[in-house]
Amino acid sequence: MGWDGDDLAGKMEEVFERQQAAADARAHRGTSSVEERARSAKFESLRLSRSRIMGQLSRATNPAHRSMLEKALQSINDQMGE
Repeated sequence: MGWDGDDLAGKMEEVFERQQAAADARAHRGTSSVEERARSAKFESLRLSRSRIMGQLSRATNPAHRSMLEKALQSINDQMGE
């Protein structure tokens, strides 16, 4: 099994972001409304999907597959911007 530094760096960044999100959640525990928690959960889901798609995009070689992943990534970016 080969070692891919970019893949490892991406995974480490993902772990750091999850830890940061958990720390933020602990800091704001009890101070957020149901709507804020739902919005936060949706954003976290979008962030994880974005991370997964970016990983797939970095490995994709088929132009049609890359195009589909780029459209999915754009859609997620648009939703995260709302």
